[in-house]
Amino acid sequence: MPLRHRLATRLAAAAILALSGPGALSGAALAEPRGVPSDATAIPMPPPEPPQRPPELATPAPVPAEAPRPPERPPELSVPTTSAPAIPASTDSAKAREPEPVKPPEGAEVPAPPPRPADLSAPALALTVAPVDDSACRRRLERLGARFEPLPAITNGQCGAAKPLRVTALADDLALTPPVTLVCSAAESLARWATEAQVAAERDLGQPLKGLTIGTSYECRGQNHDPDAKLSEHSFANGVDVMGFTFASRPAISVLAAPEGTPEATFLAAVRGRACDFFRTVLGPGSDAAHANHLHLDERQRNAGHRLCQ
Repeated sequence: MPLRHRLATRLAAAAILALSGPGALSGAALAEPRGVPSDATAIPMPPPEPPQRPPELATPAPVPAEAPRPPERPPELSVPTTSAPAIPASTDSAKAREPEPVKPPEGAEVPAPPPRPADLSAPALALTVAPVDDSACRRRLERLGARFEPLPAITNGQCGAAKPLRVTALADDLALTPPVTLVCSAAESLARWATEAQVAAERDLGQPLKGLTIGTSYECRGQNHDPDAKLSEHSFANGVDVMGFTFASRPAISVLAAPEGTPEATFLAAVRGRACDFFRTVLGPGSDAAHANHLHLDERQRNAGHRLCQ
């Protein structure tokens, strides 16, 4: 029998069973129709509907919770409200923001301020720094053949020196014109450098060096004479300006740019280069316009021992 005929037969049998009612469901009725093979494909039936959910298990609709309110403020902490004083209209905004001073009732006694605590009543302590002991430096300066004398401490605002010296000459009667006012460490560097300048004069010029022409030693001023600049090392008697060199049997040599290849140029380059071994700052012609006619030598302390040699 063709498949479609078998399906039609099964549909007819199912219709008969449905019309017969529940009592007609028996083993005979559920048996395979005659002529229909037992291995025929079953027709799927729709699943039964689920039972209704019991009312006691129904989920109630959410009720919006009322936001909690803070507790009432205790009466003893309540502060009576007072109206703020009216601010008069004014074109001056600063005066308009200032509240009017509260005047005590007429005849009322004004309370005195509390006394100053005892630990704050003492006068402020002045910061004092003990000057550096330069006795060892002075002994070395004497062994170098320098002639000097101590001067009173220099105090001039932010400028000054605790233990300045007035140095008039260096080794081999090398005159300083005029004498210099320096702290001992700067004077020692000048004395050691002068011995190297003596050697360079004998080698390059064939003449002994007789003196140094000094421009400035101590002077309270800003760098490069600029009143708005940082204080110069001259302000602390820690720097000196050398303008030139004098000799016994030849003209003096000024610290200027000499013609290249001349003995004077060789001598000036030698003494300038050796100055970098004794001073932390060396400036001269070519550094800038402010040092075009002299050698500026000072002992300014810098981070990590940095030196400025130009």
